[in-house]
Amino acid sequence: MLGLEKISGFFQSEKKEEPLVASSPDSKPNKKICCACPDTKKLRDECIVEHGESACEKWIEAHKRCLRAEGFNV
Repeated sequence: MLGLEKISGFFQSEKKEEPLVASSPDSKPNKKICCACPDTKKLRDECIVEHGESACEKWIEAHKRCLRAEGFNV
C-alpha cells in the first residue's frame, strides 16, 4: 500500500505540471518580433518590393504562420 501511494502521488504531481509547461511557450515569445523568423521575413519583404503586396500573399501568410509558431499573436 505504501509503495502504491508514493507511485500514485508521483503520477498526480506529474500531471499537474504538464499544463504549466504546455502554456509557457504560448504565453510569451522567446524573441522580439523583429528578430523572429528572419528567413520568411526576408522572402516576404523581397517579394513585396519586387512585385507588390497583393502578389505576395503566400509569403505574407508564411511569415505570419512562423510568427504564430514562435508565440506571437498576429
